[in-house]
Amino acid sequence: MRGCAKDVSGLFLQGGSGIVATSLHQQLKQQYVADEGRHEQTLAGYRIDAIDARGRLIEVQCASLSAIRDKIRVLVDEHDVIVVKPLVSRRQLVTLNPVDLSPVRSRYSPLRQTVAHVFQELVHFSVFPHPRLQLDVVLTEQQELRLPPTERTSWRRKYSVHDRVLVSVVRRIRLKTAADLWRALEVDLSGAFTTAELAAACGMPRWLAQKAAWCFRRMGHVEVCGKRGNSIEYRLKRSVRGRRRAG
Repeated sequence: MRGCAKDVSGLFLQGGSGIVATSLHQQLKQQYVADEGRHEQTLAGYRIDAIDARGRLIEVQCASLSAIRDKIRVLVDEHDVIVVKPLVSRRQLVTLNPVDLSPVRSRYSPLRQTVAHVFQELVHFSVFPHPRLQLDVVLTEQQELRLPPTERTSWRRKYSVHDRVLVSVVRRIRLKTAADLWRALEVDLSGAFTTAELAAACGMPRWLAQKAAWCFRRMGHVEVCGKRGNSIEYRLKRSVRGRRRAG
């Protein structure tokens, strides 16, 4: 339906005065396009987070990439698009006083994401790679501001998220091709390999390496070359191996 702009970003939390965008989303948008007059534009029936001075469409996606897959597939037909996907390299969990929103206590979450965690998103984001699409994976340090449960919410969850705030950008990885993504993993696997070997080489769990292998196969970067016991063996496609030797 093109009669109104559609927001499919999934970047919003329920606040005391209604639905509000997270600070994280706003801060990242500001980093890409400082001119707020270029924020929240409407194009092709969609609401665009920002349009930079070169005319590139900027989409900051803190939620699942699958939520904007169809939107991006439409936009890249005629426009250059940068999708910004933040991952959490480090997260401080801050519990707030619900009365005045002052901090009560804080701790750091033991869970940390690396660039490899983007494969959780890419298995559902088949529009990448595309010649007019750039995917920026941004490793961030964040604060997650939490409120204790009320009587209405305590049966469903232990807390509600009041806001997410960007503390710093640890690393920014710009991806346009499957080869860019392979290099970002900093993996050196020659010849045939299994997902267990890919997991060990990249320091990721095997379930994530299985998603990575599936994505690289779909992107035409690796191919199945045999089996080793019950494990499928992969290798870089011949055309990719040729480019690596030439480089």
